Amino acid sequence: MIKIIYSILCCLFFISCTKEYYFQPGEVWPDNHGVHINAHGGGILYDNGVYYWFGEHKVEGSIGNTAQVGVHCYSSTDLYKWKDEGIALSVAPEGSGSDIEKGCVLERPKVIYNANTRKYIMWFHLEPKGMGYSGAKSGVAVSEKPTGPYQFIHSFRPNAGHWPMNVLDIHITRPVPSSGEQFSGGSLPAPPDSLNLLGRDMKGGQMARDMNLFVDDDGKAYHIYSSEENSTLHISLLSDDYTRYVGKYKRLFVGRHMEAAAMFKRKGKYYLIMSGCTGWEPNAARSAVADAPFGEWKELGNPCKGKDAEWTFYSQSCYVLPVQGCNDCYIYMGDRWCPKNPIDGRYVWLPIQFEGDSFIIEWKDRWSLETL
Repeated sequence: MIKIIYSILCCLFFISCTKEYYFQPGEVWPDNHGVHINAHGGGILYDNGVYYWFGEHKVEGSIGNTAQVGVHCYSSTDLYKWKDEGIALSVAPEGSGSDIEKGCVLERPKVIYNANTRKYIMWFHLEPKGMGYSGAKSGVAVSEKPTGPYQFIHSFRPNAGHWPMNVLDIHITRPVPSSGEQFSGGSLPAPPDSLNLLGRDMKGGQMARDMNLFVDDDGKAYHIYSSEENSTLHISLLSDDYTRYVGKYKRLFVGRHMEAAAMFKRKGKYYLIMSGCTGWEPNAARSAVADAPFGEWKELGNPCKGKDAEWTFYSQSCYVLPVQGCNDCYIYMGDRWCPKNPIDGRYVWLPIQFEGDSFIIEWKDRWSLETL
């Protein structure tokens, strides 16, 4: 009997050690408690052999489109199995008057590590409670540990009082519209330069909505975000401690209405994947390449190929993950939004393939890292 039990245990151990894991885009993705991962619009931090996934914690019903809890964190060593690490950044109680009071809009949190200060820095798109999407601010929080707790330190609009590197004379000389005049995030009555949205917001700071972070090999960090009523992307250099702007930034894709930008680097080239502005509805992804973050960006078109490529496989980009220890391996991370019940939003992770200086993304029902 003892030998039989020992044999059964050995078999179970062997099966557990040889179990194959897969990514299944768009399916429910359970954590270590068997609960669907709650980290929407997220990003990944790799630190000391561990991946940390940060994202918006959603709740049931339409109220879930506002921040009711905060930013959730999960950890993994293999990218398949994720451990719930709890809430990394909690929203402040109602009535507190905090910019991140419960009921605010807190979107697309990203975390980077600062080797000089030895702190973990979280940035996110913030709309203070009751302001709709007119606040268009950046929020910053800091922690001593990757899992938190993160302490909210400040929020602001980018680069107040500074013109971009590629400012035009018309921005400086043309009259500006009223600071109270707002436009739709998906369209404008005229091109952004003729409206002089840049000049309108120069003194108080430029708008910042959908955002991402990128740390280059030299340690310099950049903030990429939708600005000028979502009509134009901006990329800004961050301070050495990664908690503020230094006034150096550039406008990209003027009037193209880009959002959901994610930047990554491969073989000396810098890449962006983005989406158009169609609210919660999916659209065709867009991509671009440059030789430097502040370089000349060339659009490459929709990187998605095959069935449902025109809808980015019913997802929207949120991050591109370089896989550690794997040569030339990158993963597209996207969200399938579910605005009527946000907690049921799904994740679409797909491998990225390269063709010359461009890249492509193809749908796969199931895939593993061995595919890369």
